[in-house]
Amino acid sequence: MPDIGVIGGSGIYSIPGLRKTDEKRVETPFGEPSGSYLIAELDGRGVVFLPRHGSGHAVAPHKINYRANIWGMRHLGVKRIIAVNATGSLLESVPPRSIVIPHQLIDYTAGARAATFFEDREVVHVDFTDPYCPELRSTLADACRQASPGAPFFDSGVYVCVNGPRLETAAEIAAYAKLGGSVIGMTGMPEAVLARESEMCYCALAVITNYAAGINPSARLTTGEVLENMRQSVPLLQDILRRAIPLVPAERSNCLCAAALKDSRL
Repeated sequence: MPDIGVIGGSGIYSIPGLRKTDEKRVETPFGEPSGSYLIAELDGRGVVFLPRHGSGHAVAPHKINYRANIWGMRHLGVKRIIAVNATGSLLESVPPRSIVIPHQLIDYTAGARAATFFEDREVVHVDFTDPYCPELRSTLADACRQASPGAPFFDSGVYVCVNGPRLETAAEIAAYAKLGGSVIGMTGMPEAVLARESEMCYCALAVITNYAAGINPSARLTTGEVLENMRQSVPLLQDILRRAIPLVPAERSNCLCAAALKDSRL
């Protein structure tokens, strides 16, 4: 049974050595997921892939059914999720096409997106002090250090998640940077907390596709820049995932994700 999930764009699924074994549609209590789940095997490890934005990148960040996506992963037996995120940089020192593994996040989508599995059945306050699994972050960082050189790599950072779909103002970016933000994106939440409520390990693999508004005052933000930088980063992301998946420990022993709901219910 596959126990590792990867959420991100379809381009990252063409990993050397990856053997596709099945494709499944999953019905969930929360509606339709973004698309079919691709079941595959890499070096003897079962992996489930899901395109976050659906086929052809047709689903906007604020319209993604995050609950259905995560529920489907859990239903298929996934215990750990690596989430690939396209992000903007809030820091001049973190240029486009850098790779960042965030260790913290700031959520500005609260109230705009369905963000819990426990709205009606019971009251649950899950601990979210450290939003990303430390064991999975360490594994992913090791894979990044072994991967093909050519892109700056940062093993920590603060992910600021906004609702979108518009891009941010320069004043907003300046404020987020003062709060300690490193990268900004529109898909990191509520994905991360829903994984925690599902007692799954979760880690983000962020690729910088552009400087955020005002960081490079001479440049106008365009989707063309984002798409081109993401396209050029795909081979590196494939290499990182190819190395990371076999490195993931068979058993979860160095994190508390599997017991996230313990002592969280009222």
